Amino acid sequence: MGSLGQLVLMRLRVLWRQPEVLFWTFVFPIVTTLVLGLAFRNESLGPVRVAIAQGEGATELSARLAGTPELEVETLELIEARRQLARGRVMLVLVPGTPEPEALVDPSQAEGRTARLLVMQALSRAPDAPRLEAVRTTPVSEPGNRYIDFLIPGLLGMSLMSSSLWALAVPLVSMRGGKLLKRLAGTPMSRTHFFLAFLLGRTAFAVLEVAFFCAFARWLFGVPMFGSYGALLGMGLLGAMCFASLALLVSIRAHNEEAVGGLVNLVSMPMLFLSGVFFASDNFPGWLQPVIHALPLTALNDSLRAIMLEGTSLMALGPAMLVLAAWTVLPLVVALRWFRWV
Repeated sequence: MGSLGQLVLMRLRVLWRQPEVLFWTFVFPIVTTLVLGLAFRNESLGPVRVAIAQGEGATELSARLAGTPELEVETLELIEARRQLARGRVMLVLVPGTPEPEALVDPSQAEGRTARLLVMQALSRAPDAPRLEAVRTTPVSEPGNRYIDFLIPGLLGMSLMSSSLWALAVPLVSMRGGKLLKRLAGTPMSRTHFFLAFLLGRTAFAVLEVAFFCAFARWLFGVPMFGSYGALLGMGLLGAMCFASLALLVSIRAHNEEAVGGLVNLVSMPMLFLSGVFFASDNFPGWLQPVIHALPLTALNDSLRAIMLEGTSLMALGPAMLVLAAWTVLPLVVALRWFRWV
């Protein structure tokens, strides 16, 4: 074998010994296919959800729609029904009225037209039903129901996770490789203060991160804010602290800068697919939902969306905050216990 062959063989051996290359080449495509296959698997179409606004005649309308298997009917207050319509959780709101009911539909929802036709067909079966053209259809469009409105909170959560993991794990491993951590360990420096400096610095940067996302989402896309900016900032800071703790945990396992990249991807990639960044996590099967809801990015994304699009207060987000707190404290305790300075 000539010199060129030896050099090619050397490069192949180097690539084979790099786990991150093998991961992105062989493992990542398989995992991505399996995860997206679960999320967008072929299933029979379920019933179309329709809400009936409470009021006189609501019980009668509900009884007349109950015999249609293609419809899932629930009775709600009008304000709540319109909120569910704006969030895409119901496809049509039927408001009782005299002499004819009124159908509220969102023109941006493809299933709204199907729901309207099913409702009119069901109402026309009764002998005393109004004519099809007598059911008034009113298009409604409210802020917060576009895909960009769903996407922005997920991108904010993803950004907080990615920047926390990469901004802390990589510098720590680099400092260890350059023997800087060993020198710092020999100084009177408090080790607790050393880690707190990383966490507090990350938290301060997260303030700018949240403000940037809110500003460009509002100015460029008109994404609404139904909740409090203070609540959004508080949840964002808790999320940043959570993923900063995970970054410290990752840094104790990585021996060099090449390995830390693979570990960061191993931690973050499953959550990018499972935690509802680009599409709703409800797409995954029911047996996977407990695992998904235990992930920190799921708790963060769901909380950010609840604050921005539904006006939820921090007090109502207790379970999600407990999940983030657990993912903050436990990795931090383990990292401080087994952190390697050399």
